[in-house]
Amino acid sequence: MDLPVMPPLKPMLAKSVRKIPPGMQYEAKWDGFRAIVHRDGSELVIGSRTGKPLTRYFPELVTSLMDALPPRCVVDGEIVIVHQDRLDFERLTERIHPADSRVRMLAERDPASFVAFDLLAIDEESLLETPLVERRARLATALDTAGPQIHLAPATQDQELARQWFETYEGAGLDGIVAKPLDLPYRPDARLMFKIKHERTADTVVAGYRFHKSGPIVGSLLLGLYDDTGALQHVGVCAAFPMARRAELVEELEPLLMDSPDEHPWSAWAQESAHEGARLPGAQSRWTGRKDLSWVALRPERVLEVAYDHMEGDRFRHTAQFRRWRPDRTPVGCTYAQLEEPVRYDLAEVLSWRNE
Repeated sequence: MDLPVMPPLKPMLAKSVRKIPPGMQYEAKWDGFRAIVHRDGSELVIGSRTGKPLTRYFPELVTSLMDALPPRCVVDGEIVIVHQDRLDFERLTERIHPADSRVRMLAERDPASFVAFDLLAIDEESLLETPLVERRARLATALDTAGPQIHLAPATQDQELARQWFETYEGAGLDGIVAKPLDLPYRPDARLMFKIKHERTADTVVAGYRFHKSGPIVGSLLLGLYDDTGALQHVGVCAAFPMARRAELVEELEPLLMDSPDEHPWSAWAQESAHEGARLPGAQSRWTGRKDLSWVALRPERVLEVAYDHMEGDRFRHTAQFRRWRPDRTPVGCTYAQLEEPVRYDLAEVLSWRNE
């Protein structure tokens, strides 16, 4: 491979802001795997956010990208999987599997798509120093005849339309808006763009914690919600605390330590079969490997209000943020019913969007 921009290449990143800033290009924030595609004739590499190749995990995309992309180019985008008219991140994570036979079975069952939003090189020309607005125009031209699995990301300079996208696109599984300065060159691994994500709050039950990797202080609080059957389901963690606060939490939560964890709602977490019928903490996966996932069981009596952006199935998609203890609330009221359900939106409408 001999391109003006060579792999591995880390993508340009975004920093979080609360409001959509004016005077920029606005795009949907896709909930998938960030990927930079390098194509040089018959050679094609799909690189991850860390620079490691993802090519073997998405064989169906290799074929589609070879058909859709110019013979020599570098394109930044997102790999997504669509299921029941929504983005499905859990099905995407299933692809990271060591067995080629399983990867190909999943590729046939749930084919992935690639959403392109930046052009970094074409033919013999590097576009890293080219302003974003020009890169976008050239990307639209390059993907003018893209196939059904390769999409041009919707983009607009209309701030009011971006606000509408922020409200409606979430119903299709997208999780916010990315704002990009129009004259922005491409800077790998630099946070020069802006992301605006939804933030909601929920009252959750604190039912345990894991120790921090540095020692016997709290690493993360384990959060639960009660389902319709009255079972406490593990929905995520709250983990961002100053080091001093982590030590304080150990003392603060000590009165809730259980004499015997056998009576805890999640006491069966160490049994692999138990994870098939309930969401429990500590399940081993290809992401955690041999990582120690043991945890300290607490009586599920304290209520914590957390902020979250959106749900992935029956759990928080990302780490929740500590807001405040709620001594005025009872754990029995911490149910899924309190969570806001976004109005569904047809993902096909998003993926079929083209520039006017």
